[in-house]
Amino acid sequence: MVLALCYVANTFLWFSGIDLPLFSYIGSISFIPLIYLYISSYVFEFCEYHRMFLHYIVADNILSIIDYYFNIGFGPVPYIVIICISLFLILYLHQKERRNVKGIKTTSGKVDRRY
Repeated sequence: MVLALCYVANTFLWFSGIDLPLFSYIGSISFIPLIYLYISSYVFEFCEYHRMFLHYIVADNILSIIDYYFNIGFGPVPYIVIICISLFLILYLHQKERRNVKGIKTTSGKVDRRY
């Protein structure tokens, strides 16, 4: 979540004309550590809600790479669309996960209902 927040802040500052490399130094991540985070999220059985932040980072990285190498000059619109779609999906999956009632057996054999 912190990495995604750094990406969002860096994107908004960049479009505002403010170059603050601190967010790039702290929150920037390349594809190899990102692959590790994806693998870890599956190994530790994170829900899709938690992976949405990684999906946002991948989409932002891909869009930035395309814009840099092909010099298309997207402007702020695709980045804002990606942020809005990611935010909507994150909130939707969060609410879906909160409403999902799971029965978890405790050591005493009783079923504990968790939300």
